[in-house]
Amino acid sequence: MLSYLFDFITGLGIGFIAGLLGVGGGFLIVPTLVFLGEPIHLAIGTSLTCITISALVSAYTHLRKGAVLFRVVLLKEAFSIPFALVGAYLSVMIPEKVLRIIFAVLLLYLAYSLVKQKGKCNPDGEHEIRYRRVPVVGALAGLTSGLLGISGGVLNVPLFHTYVGIPMRYSIGTSSLALFFTALAAAIAHYNLGEVDLYTAALLAPGLIVGARIGAITAHRVEPSTLRKIFAVLLLAIAIKMLL
Repeated sequence: MLSYLFDFITGLGIGFIAGLLGVGGGFLIVPTLVFLGEPIHLAIGTSLTCITISALVSAYTHLRKGAVLFRVVLLKEAFSIPFALVGAYLSVMIPEKVLRIIFAVLLLYLAYSLVKQKGKCNPDGEHEIRYRRVPVVGALAGLTSGLLGISGGVLNVPLFHTYVGIPMRYSIGTSSLALFFTALAAAIAHYNLGEVDLYTAALLAPGLIVGARIGAITAHRVEPSTLRKIFAVLLLAIAIKMLL
């Protein structure tokens, strides 16, 4: 009974962060599963399955709020998928330590950009969105995903907001839908390789669903400036973890 409660609470917490910030949560799920005894490859595949669930629920909630830009999702994914393949091949040629340092520096810069940004975007002002920059975000997120084996959400949101000019809530909602498609494709691939623990994913699913729903609703009740600060703290924490 206690183990089921632990799985629900774990899923609830990870799902809440995923829904609130538009990230996959793999940086939390994978170490948790490894800590519980899952082999790393099985943990990664199971994590992607969990991300598919949380991303779908949070994306649905953001869609209901009208906070998803489909054109951005299509543009981003068109470049993320091929560059993720390129990143996977390059990962065997570049030392992991170098990759971690580069990624950590990028995260620190994005955290700084989020905190320092003073201007407010018009939530309905699509004319302010720089669509031509979306492919750059897609390529960078895909490349990083392939190189480091992480979901692109941690890059999607800050780059959508600071580089493309998408309002914070729209950045989170759009990232959630994009992550669903990315994680689904990767989860299917890992499942075909026998690297998904469906039992563990099923145990975490109820908490993920409830948490992602609550997190996505909360994202629309919190001030954008507060969301930026929360995301900046998250980026800082991941950057430190990458450097350790």
